Amino acid sequence: MNKIVKYGLLGTGAVVGVAVAIAVYLAATFNPNDYKSYIIQSVKDSKQRTLHLDGDIKLTFFPRLGANLGKLSLSEVNSDQQFASVETARVSLELMPLLSRQMVVSEVLVSGLSTTLIKHKDGTTNIDDLLGKDEKKKSENQPIKFDIAQVSIEKTNLNYRDEGTGAQYAIHDLNLNTGRIANGVPGKIDLSVGVQANQPKLDITTQLKTTLTFDLDRQQYQLNGMDLQVSGAALEMSNLKLKASGDASANLSTQEFAANKFKLNVTGMKVKDAFEATLDAPVLSMTRDKFSGDKLMLNAKLDGALGKIVAALSMPELSGNAQSFKVGALALDLDVKQSEQAFKIKLSSPLSGNFEARQFNLSNLSLAVNATGDKLPNKSVSSELKGRVQVDANKQTVQANLAGGLLQSQIKAKVGVNGFTNPAINFDVEVDQFDADLYLPKKTVAKANQPEQPLDLSALRALNLDGSLRIGQLKVANIKSNGVRLDVKAHKGQVNVNPLSANLYQGSMKGSLAVNAAAVPVITVDQKLSGINVAALTRDAAGFDTLEGRGNVAMNLTMQGSTVSSMKKALNGNLSLNLNDGAIKGINIAKKLRDAQAALGRVQIQSANQSEKTDFSELKATFKVNNGVAHNDDLSLKSPLLRLTGNGDINVGLNSMNYLAKATLAKTLEGQGGRDNVGGITVPVRVAGPFSDLKYTLDFGAMVGEVARQKVEAKKEEVKTRVQDELKNSLKGLFR
Repeated sequence: MNKIVKYGLLGTGAVVGVAVAIAVYLAATFNPNDYKSYIIQSVKDSKQRTLHLDGDIKLTFFPRLGANLGKLSLSEVNSDQQFASVETARVSLELMPLLSRQMVVSEVLVSGLSTTLIKHKDGTTNIDDLLGKDEKKKSENQPIKFDIAQVSIEKTNLNYRDEGTGAQYAIHDLNLNTGRIANGVPGKIDLSVGVQANQPKLDITTQLKTTLTFDLDRQQYQLNGMDLQVSGAALEMSNLKLKASGDASANLSTQEFAANKFKLNVTGMKVKDAFEATLDAPVLSMTRDKFSGDKLMLNAKLDGALGKIVAALSMPELSGNAQSFKVGALALDLDVKQSEQAFKIKLSSPLSGNFEARQFNLSNLSLAVNATGDKLPNKSVSSELKGRVQVDANKQTVQANLAGGLLQSQIKAKVGVNGFTNPAINFDVEVDQFDADLYLPKKTVAKANQPEQPLDLSALRALNLDGSLRIGQLKVANIKSNGVRLDVKAHKGQVNVNPLSANLYQGSMKGSLAVNAAAVPVITVDQKLSGINVAALTRDAAGFDTLEGRGNVAMNLTMQGSTVSSMKKALNGNLSLNLNDGAIKGINIAKKLRDAQAALGRVQIQSANQSEKTDFSELKATFKVNNGVAHNDDLSLKSPLLRLTGNGDINVGLNSMNYLAKATLAKTLEGQGGRDNVGGITVPVRVAGPFSDLKYTLDFGAMVGEVARQKVEAKKEEVKTRVQDELKNSLKGLFR
């Protein structure tokens, strides 16, 4: 924007300068229209541009010397393409000052100016020839003195194009009317202009009414009674309305800036969020050596996706200079109202820093948060943190050291941020306890035919994290643990947690977790659970109350999918169990076998009965998981009464299983049912169906066959023994 203003003023000044030069020349010759061809040729020879003078040139001599030019245009250098055109230009000079060799312009009128300024890829512009080096050196050595009674510019359009960057800017419908413009003389300014740009995206209309006083020699500027109004769209903001009022002054040579009764109000829409901000600066003074301000207030409102937010920032007193400043009591109040909860946030701290180095320090920060809502624990949560925060805007770093209450926990946190656009965050956080289930959304029963919601892990793609989190006691998804440690690294959508360790359910867990937040997410779990109470874990984690025992569980699993169900169906990897002194709940296989005499030859099917269980002293199994189906071939269950082997599938994707176990009673059975005459008999036991309604099938027909086989084998052994005995006796008789 600075470029278009700069080149716009230079271009306008060049065109107006040509017009003034023409007027002065014509005033000296007294026969302006007779010299059109000479003037055109002179411009052609000196500037290699084509000048068109389409209207009559009118001169005035008293009481002012001036020229009224009709329509004129000027071409690009060495080209017939039009560079600029003017519908009407009129310049008047005060006659008496000319007698003392002073030029006082009484009036400048330009109407219908249109021009296009171009910056080429090599850095040159299409007005370099109009701003020759010799002329620039002369103008730099000779101070410019303004004394213009009136300036009127209307219906002016300026365009700027940067061929190197592709940036395009347009100033359209520029209208400017002024009073007297001279050093040290207050002059009225009435300006209206439209501005459009593509880098950044901009389409605004501006109106300014004020009184301007300036001193070019001292580089002093002052605006009094300013009334600025801007409307349109900028960046991603639409329906933008800006109003500013008050007095402002600047001395560029000494870098002094001041505002008095300054007020700025901005409203608009950011995408779908409506916002409003108001800045009040009753007294503000900034010099190279000293800053001072009193009762500075910033109020803001936002109504959008995050809810209704009202913010108030106050700085009662500002003092210092560019190298060292301080605010005694910076205070920020936030009031956030959402559909289901509300938050009140209060932040206070002394503020000090260095404006030149852009360093800021909140040395004694206090942050209090009060949240209310029906879904919050006890419908209200209060927190208060204290510590310090340091910001280095040049290096784009933030360092925070905080401690205190957060939600229902006590925390100690060190957090560092590097880079503001794509922040890299490092952290070291210690939490005494945290119950995540209090804040997670409650599970809802999916309606029939309602499509499953896809997993949205897109937020992880912007994360750039490296840090450690330690939690004394943690509850999440109803799983309870303590001594939790997570070391997290996240970059470009790849999140690695290693180690991920904890103590839980009389045992321990150690391993890692990796998440690839691609369009189709991938999650990898590599964990070893040692000495775990499996019954307590499965009950809390999944409401699964079928297996008891303590021991080890190892898993190396990868899942991929855009929904939970698709991930379960794409589960792959390995899983192993090694449990001791436990039980399989739902059926007492040993008892069923001992009661088999009443059911020989029949197949018996029964649902799981949680009052029954099959005890074991050892249970081992390994699973190969492929596309959501865990296959096992090496089940080994041992107890004093029973041996169990088996193979089959557990379909994790469909929450069902189909498994065939072979149960064998020990040949000598004591206790827990006494002796039984079916010792050593093997009975197939099939477990099948959905997890919510498992069916156990005991094939006693196979048991009958096994009994018959054993009797045949026993009979064969008996006959064999008798034959051997008879043969032995016969041989003895023969030799005798």
